[in-house]
Amino acid sequence: MTRIDELKATAAFCRMVTNMYLQDLSDADLLMRPVPSANHIAWQLGHLICSERQMMSALGHEMPELPAGFEKAHDKEAAKSDDPANFPSKDQYIALMEKQRNVTMAAFDATSETDLETPSPKEMREYAPTVADVLRLVGLHELMHAGQLVVVRRKLGKPILV
Repeated sequence: MTRIDELKATAAFCRMVTNMYLQDLSDADLLMRPVPSANHIAWQLGHLICSERQMMSALGHEMPELPAGFEKAHDKEAAKSDDPANFPSKDQYIALMEKQRNVTMAAFDATSETDLETPSPKEMREYAPTVADVLRLVGLHELMHAGQLVVVRRKLGKPILV
């Protein structure tokens, strides 16, 4: 197994966990806040989509366009909104996540093993010094947010999955 294969496996595992946690949630559940100051799942999913797009674009990969206004609807200010009209449905989030992840995985495949130790873009070096670190972050960032979904699942009385 190559390092690229390991990075792809990490991203795939993290996506599997996210999908498990989303499988039995409704669109309304995505707007539940575990506590008033926490971000709801809808905003977090949009944040993940925007973040993955930004990371991969920063590495020079052309990512799919997002729907008009999507990034604005998932910026820090928009995290305060609880209006369902401001957020896509669960199915729309999942479709966007998968469309983007397919392009991301192709970008992983287009990355050589020697490229992995190339310094990352300057604005990312503090938390992801190399291209390998950025690619690893694609999955790990998602897994961190997937952990936050568990709290909402508990509040909703959903079954424990893992």
